[in-house]
Amino acid sequence: MKKTLVVSLFSTVLAGPVLAQVQVEDAWVRATVAQQKVTGAFMRLIAAQDARLISVDSPAAGKVEIHEMVMEKDVMKMRPVTAVELPGGQAVELKPGGHHVMLFDLKQAVRVGDTVPLTLVVESGNGKRESIEVTAPVRPLNQAGRGDHGH
Repeated sequence: MKKTLVVSLFSTVLAGPVLAQVQVEDAWVRATVAQQKVTGAFMRLIAAQDARLISVDSPAAGKVEIHEMVMEKDVMKMRPVTAVELPGGQAVELKPGGHHVMLFDLKQAVRVGDTVPLTLVVESGNGKRESIEVTAPVRPLNQAGRGDHGH
């Protein structure tokens, strides 16, 4: 009986929740015009297990925030959020008009053909954090993303 209990407890520890593995698809950054110091980054995130996107960083910007767009009294407003929930097995779109990443104090203009490095920090349900390195291509100002699926 003792051996069974020890083996069962050990198996439970090994089989416990693992760090959320998050797949990043169709990441891109919107191009800027001369003197523009702010832009957005967009992507699709799919977590294997429940997780949360808690921060994003980039050497291309002085400050990076996760934002959401919301309607308040018939006015669309943008505001920072502390995290974006990533339900396990479901695609979450960071897109224009919804949740997205804002890059502030750009160190230089970002032009079509450039790439922007991003580091996403994801927290799993058990509180462990994972950093995901992404290299996002820059797309034209008027493009909502090639894989935007009609958004």
